[in-house]
Amino acid sequence: MRNLLAVALLLLATAAEAASPQQQAVLESYLSAAVTEPGFTAPSAERGRSLFVSPQSGGKPDTPSCVTCHSADLTRPGQTRAGKPIDPMAPSVTPTRFRDAANVEKWFKRNCRDVLGRDCTAAEKSDLLVFLLAQ
Repeated sequence: MRNLLAVALLLLATAAEAASPQQQAVLESYLSAAVTEPGFTAPSAERGRSLFVSPQSGGKPDTPSCVTCHSADLTRPGQTRAGKPIDPMAPSVTPTRFRDAANVEKWFKRNCRDVLGRDCTAAEKSDLLVFLLAQ
């Protein structure tokens, strides 16, 4: 488990700011669940990026990808389909992002169902977090 966290933190090392201890704890919780998934060896920022930007077919037609609401430029605000503003996803701009495990899980649950039509796996959440924390 510590090796997986070390790999994830190395991936974050290229970010302008290192992940906070709270963000590391959230990531570690998903990594500890992901190691039980078949084929998972380490989180991948590239898989996370691909999942975030690629159109999906299983969810709601008006939310085919994460960038539909969150924008492809994660340093910029997004907007819900109802027109409500969303703070930038990049922790370099919104440092409080991904620090509260319950809040992160709440939004993964809602957004994965909207975009994918299902819950994200722990591996997918790990990939997404490694990608997002590096922004």
